Parts: sequence; structure tokens; C-alpha cells
Amino acid sequence: MSTVTRSAPFRGAVAAEWTKLFSVRTTWWTALAGLVLMAATAAQLAIYAANDNTNDDPADDRGIITVGSVVIDSIELTQYAVLALGLLAITAEFTSGTIRSTLQCTPSRGQVLLAKAVVAGSVTFALGLLLGGVGALIAGPLLGEWGTAPAGGTVGDVVSVATYLALVGVLALGLGAALRSAVLTITVLFATLMIVPLSLQEPDIDVLNRIADAFPGVAGGHFLAGDTDPYPSAVGLLLLAAWAGGALLLGRAALRRRDA
Repeated sequence: MSTVTRSAPFRGAVAAEWTKLFSVRTTWWTALAGLVLMAATAAQLAIYAANDNTNDDPADDRGIITVGSVVIDSIELTQYAVLALGLLAITAEFTSGTIRSTLQCTPSRGQVLLAKAVVAGSVTFALGLLLGGVGALIAGPLLGEWGTAPAGGTVGDVVSVATYLALVGVLALGLGAALRSAVLTITVLFATLMIVPLSLQEPDIDVLNRIADAFPGVAGGHFLAGDTDPYPSAVGLLLLAAWAGGALLLGRAALRRRDA
């Protein structure tokens, strides 16, 4: 069988997932929620930064900060709207029962999940670019003289944000395939991205801090910040990608083991 023949079913699966994702109102409402959250959070953080520099307490002074840093800080809250988009790409099908039709059209569980991952990752990356651009456009004027927006750095930060969101979107998709419940999936994601790492970091014990550094939210934070300690930002990206890949493998195993 030729490569073209083998790839045709996968292209069809990707096209089907693309159509399904954009044919439901949930996708558009989720994207809108992300835009609102980004706009509100970026505005709030920019105002706070400007106020810190102009109040009567010199200890609050932050000096001039980059617009990109405001965009990155805004992702901590905004990401949950994007996570919802990723997990609903599959949990909604379990809830409605349409997953049966999906698996009848594409019997290969792995192919179905990979097609969903390609679509969810692409859409969340594009949404991330839009969110980052909106955040930068809002933060710049509000920072005023206390903000700087070097073109290269700002574009790099926006692309990094989009990459981070694409990977956590795929992570959400994989967990959604394994857990099959939107509520349970978002709970596990919230714990994995925030609650557990914060609990590990709270005692400020070195070994617990190192464990927390391996969690996806912390690794993604190191990547976005361009850190060199405790590891280079590229390692943070690889760790986040490993979590996303592991979630997909877990979701694939669950799909193969259980009936739709």
C-alpha cells in the first residue's frame, strides 16, 4: 500500500475533526472567553505595574518592564479557557455519544486521537497567537512610559505563549480521552498545573522544589520566562511536550481498552 493511500484516512480524520470542532458553539464561546480573560488580565497587570512605579512606596518600584512579560503573566489564568477547548474536543463526544460515530468512521483509536491532537494543537496555537497579540496591544498603552515592546522580543514571547497553549491543549485532550469527563479532567488539570506544584513548593525544601520543577505548569513557566535555572528554557519545553505526549498515550490506551 502506498504512502498516499495510507495517509488518506488520516487526512480524512483530520478534516472531520476540524469540521466538528468549528461546528459547535462551545468552541467559539471558549475562544471568546479566552480573549476576554486575556484582555482583562493583561489590562489589570499593566495597570498594577504602572501604579507600583508611581506610588509613594519606593519598595514597590518595578522599573520598566516588557509588554511580553505582561502577556506571559496573563497566561496563568487565561490558559484555563484554552484547556477547556482542548478537553471538550473529546469529552463532549463521550457525553453526547457521538464518539461511537467517530470510531465507526475511523476505527483506529490511535488515528482518531492523533487527528484530534493535530486539530486541537493547531487551533490552540493560532488562538494563542491571537491572545498574545491582544494582550500586547492592551498592555502597551496602559504601561505607558513604564513599558517597552522590542519587536523581536515581543513576537518571541507571543510565539512562546502560543506554543505553551498548544501543548497544554493537547495535554487536556489526552487526559480528556482517558478520563472521559469534562469536570474530572479540568479538576485533574488544575491540580497538575497548579495545586500540586504549589503544595510541593510551599515548604521550600530543595528536593520537593526539584519535583515541582518537573510538573507541566512549572516547566512551562520556566520555558516562557526563558530561565536558565534550575534548567534551560528548552528543557522546560521538552518536559511540557513529554507531559502532552504522555497524556496522549494514556488517552490512546484508555480508548483501546474500553468501548466507546
